[in-house]
Amino acid sequence: MHIAVFGTGGVGGYFGGRLAQAGEQVSFIARGEHLNAIRERGLRVESIAGDFTVYPVSVSDDPAEIKTVDVVLLAVKSWQVDEAARAMRPLIGPHTFVVPLLNGVEAPAQLVEILGKEHVLGGLCGIFSFLAGPGRVRHAGITPFIKFGELDHCISDRAQELEQVFARASGLTVEVPANIHVAMWQKFLLICPWSGVGAITRAPMGVIRSQPGTRRMLEVVTEEIHRLARARDIALPVEAPQQAMAFYDNLPPEGTASMQRDILEGRPSELEAQNGAVVRLAEEAGIDVPVNAFIYYGLLPMELRARGELSF
Repeated sequence: MHIAVFGTGGVGGYFGGRLAQAGEQVSFIARGEHLNAIRERGLRVESIAGDFTVYPVSVSDDPAEIKTVDVVLLAVKSWQVDEAARAMRPLIGPHTFVVPLLNGVEAPAQLVEILGKEHVLGGLCGIFSFLAGPGRVRHAGITPFIKFGELDHCISDRAQELEQVFARASGLTVEVPANIHVAMWQKFLLICPWSGVGAITRAPMGVIRSQPGTRRMLEVVTEEIHRLARARDIALPVEAPQQAMAFYDNLPPEGTASMQRDILEGRPSELEAQNGAVVRLAEEAGIDVPVNAFIYYGLLPMELRARGELSF
C-alpha cells in the first residue's frame, strides 16, 4: 500500500515513520523548515521504544506532486480538517480512503461531507509525542496505539489490509474495533474533560484530582459526556466515567493536556472540537451539559483572541 501522511507532526511523523522503517511506501506532507530538514537529513524519530531515522524520504508540501495513494493518514489539528480535506484531493483516487488521527469525534463527518463516505474511515490513536525541531519527532511516553474501522461497522478488506500493514511495524499496536464510534468516544471521554478542566483551572492533573472542587468538576464533565454519548446511541460502558477517573488518577501529577497548553500559551486550540463539540452535540440531542458549557464559554474569548477574531 502507498500511504500518505498529511501532517508530519508528532503523530503523523511517528506513525508514518514507523511504517517507513518497516519498509512500507510512505509519502509525507510537510512544510517550511520541517520539510527542508526532512529532505536534507531524513525524518528523525527519537523514541522511548528506540530511535531511528528514515532516509531518503518521499516528502512534499504539494499533494499533487505525490499523486494518488491507497491510504491517507490525516494528522492535523481539528480546526484544519476542512482545509486539509480540500488540499488532499490530488491524493484521492477511486479506492483511496482517509483515516483521521485527531482528538474529537467530528472529523469523520467533516471528511465525508467533502470527500464522500466511500473515502472515509473512523480512526484514533494514542501517543505522547511532539516536534522536537525541524525534521525531528520525539516520542516521550505512552505505548503508541492506532485504531480504525468502517463507519458502518463492517469488517472490510481494506481495513484488515491496513491492519496487517501496521502489524508489520515496530513500536506500536493496532486494532480494528468492532465499533469505531464507541472507540472514538471512549478516547473523547478521556481527553475532553482533562483538556477543559485543565485549561479553565490552569492546573496540572495532580492538582486537579487532589482538590475536592476541581475533582468534582472533572467527574461531572465525564458524566455529561457519557450521558451525551448514550443519547446519541453510542454504547459506552456504564462504568466509563469511573474508568476515566481511574485513568486520571494514574497520570503523572505534572501532566497537562495539549489543548490546555495551547490555550495558556495563547495559541489556537482544539476547544471547538472538544468542549465546544459537547455543547453543540448536546443542543442537538436536547440535553443539558452545564459544566461543559461553562468551560467552553469561559475559554472562548481566549480562543477567539488567539485566532485574531477578538482583541482585548
